[in-house]
Amino acid sequence: MAAAAISIICNFPLHSHTSIFFNISFPPSVRSRKSCFFRFSRICVVSSHTNPKILKPKRRSRYGQPLSPYDSDSDEDDDDSFEDEEDDDISTSDDESLDVRVSAQDRQHLKFQNATNIRRDSHHHSEGGSNAKLGHRRQTPEITQDYREKEARGSLAKDRFSHLAEELDLDERWYPLLDYLSTFGFKDSHFIQMYERHMPSLQINKSSAQERLEFLLSVGVKHKDIRKIILRQPQLLEYTVENNLKSHVTFLTSLGIPDSRIGQIITATPSLFSYSVENSLKPTVTYLLEEVGIEKNDLAKVVQLSPQILVQRINTSWTSRFNFLTRELNAPRDSIVKMVRKHPQLLHYSIEDGLLPRINFFRSIGMRNSEIVKVLTSITQVFSLSLEGNLKPKYSYLVNELGNEVRSLTKYPMYLSLSLDQRIRPRHMFLVSLKRAPKGPFPLSSLVPTDESFCQQWARTSVDKYLDFRQRLLLKELARKYERR
Repeated sequence: MAAAAISIICNFPLHSHTSIFFNISFPPSVRSRKSCFFRFSRICVVSSHTNPKILKPKRRSRYGQPLSPYDSDSDEDDDDSFEDEEDDDISTSDDESLDVRVSAQDRQHLKFQNATNIRRDSHHHSEGGSNAKLGHRRQTPEITQDYREKEARGSLAKDRFSHLAEELDLDERWYPLLDYLSTFGFKDSHFIQMYERHMPSLQINKSSAQERLEFLLSVGVKHKDIRKIILRQPQLLEYTVENNLKSHVTFLTSLGIPDSRIGQIITATPSLFSYSVENSLKPTVTYLLEEVGIEKNDLAKVVQLSPQILVQRINTSWTSRFNFLTRELNAPRDSIVKMVRKHPQLLHYSIEDGLLPRINFFRSIGMRNSEIVKVLTSITQVFSLSLEGNLKPKYSYLVNELGNEVRSLTKYPMYLSLSLDQRIRPRHMFLVSLKRAPKGPFPLSSLVPTDESFCQQWARTSVDKYLDFRQRLLLKELARKYERR
């Protein structure tokens, strides 16, 4: 049987800067170095050291204890001192105490043979390997797993946002925040939008941003609305809970707004937090009460209907619209205040593109100013309805199908707020199909009550029968519209 050969490095003090390389062969059946017969065949210099005694300056035993960096003449020290620093996954048996150079093929073979032993013995090690890199402290499975998960998340975040970083010149320190915001549905396009609108919002520490968003969730903001809020007001990530968010929520509560509506108001007007409570929001409320004439009991309702009223220049918007309605319609102040109380969005609408065109429409169908004021005071939301898609079709149906005159609108202004497809046309045609439609102008009062009251009082049939009729009518109308396209 051929003899096996391995290479051994030994430090003999033959020269102050010299290590000697020996090529030694011995029979493969011999496993113990103590009984081995050595045949020296070649000697050459392979390395030099500034200190002839130092062989491995960071040697450790197989159980992780630090050892002397100097060579020892005792066999016992050698048996425990071997540990390959270049690959912590490879270990040797107790008999392999010399610093042995093995080939790449032998290294892989040793690694495969000892893998089982390494896994079996690893729980005995309190230091060494990856734990040594973590500060030579004992790592529990939970800590190790947490570290690995954080490391994995960091790597994934780096891979995900690398191309975004190139486009926006992002810092890697921003990645944890981007990763956290992604849980709310943020995409790269949203981050670009935030960067362009307010770049500092992306520099917030993740834990700080998390604290602030969790507070918003706790007061009623829905998870699905967080993205919309941040995109509209990215500065929100910079507002602290104690010095900003809480004080604004307390202010809303002081107006009489119920807790169940706080989240909706924040979602509708996230810019609220950028206004000072003392210097801006409270003066606005005072102006609504003292100058506009809103009753204190109605204040909470007004704010819930239009939260934007708190952040607009209320004195300018109120003065301009009050003057316009007074001049254009000769509307009394009480009527204008009632319009604002019922539909505070009136203060947001453009005079030239919103208010005036609708007033002119009512004039065009023959209504006098006093009648227009009466309609607007009763149903102010007509200012928010489309002329072409809503008001004009309803008026046409009122005159041509229902046989009514325009004067009927002053008696039943509610007609303008009802859906033509869901309420007006179905009820009219249902009574016609039952031959219960009154002769002459169709009574608009039949359009006002609930479905149950309508069926009991006017149709004298079951609600299910009416709903089935309405459904079939809607499908026909939908098919007709589809054919027109």
